[in-house]
Amino acid sequence: MADLGSSKRILSPIERVSEVLFGLIMVLTFTGSLSAAESGEAEVRAMLVGAIGCNLAWALIDAIMYLMGCLAEKAANYRAFAAMRRAGNEAQARAAIADTAPPLLAESLSSAEIDRLRTAIAHMPDVVPRGHLDARDWRGALGVFLLVFAATFPVVLPFIFASDPIVALRISNAIAVAMMFGTGYAFGRLAGYRPWLTGGAMIVLGAALVALTIALGG
Repeated sequence: MADLGSSKRILSPIERVSEVLFGLIMVLTFTGSLSAAESGEAEVRAMLVGAIGCNLAWALIDAIMYLMGCLAEKAANYRAFAAMRRAGNEAQARAAIADTAPPLLAESLSSAEIDRLRTAIAHMPDVVPRGHLDARDWRGALGVFLLVFAATFPVVLPFIFASDPIVALRISNAIAVAMMFGTGYAFGRLAGYRPWLTGGAMIVLGAALVALTIALGG
């Protein structure tokens, strides 16, 4: 019996940008709540432990959610496959295709193309009803984990090497702004928007999200 695997690539470019942004916002909720003028070595150390520990936990959670998404996609692929085999007419077949393909694509297929798909699927061997996680899925989960966790370090490194908390905070903020802009710029290029505009918008959005998280006690 064959297996219907996941069709998505391991972390699309936009997914990579999103994961970096997620990790960045998480660590900024810790560095942003630090009062450099009133913080000593103990407070800075506590912030570092909290920031790294929180991002480690969220990186693990995000990786698990990625694996769950892979399983959900494989299940959806099987449902579409089974629905195509059961389809008794063109409308049912088109509806089955729309479950896994964009509606515009499903609607653009001609009757002849639908018939060819139904015939091809009817002659395919049986498939495993429930998908399993393969090496590709685990590599994707590892990529998610590393991206979220790695986004911590550029922002916290100044607190490790700079003895003055005020200087460290200024450098950390500059790095955070640059990373915010970089993720926004990359997203703009990938999504077809103006990169410089989306870069600036990401700085504003990121600052707002961090401020909201801190205000809510996150």
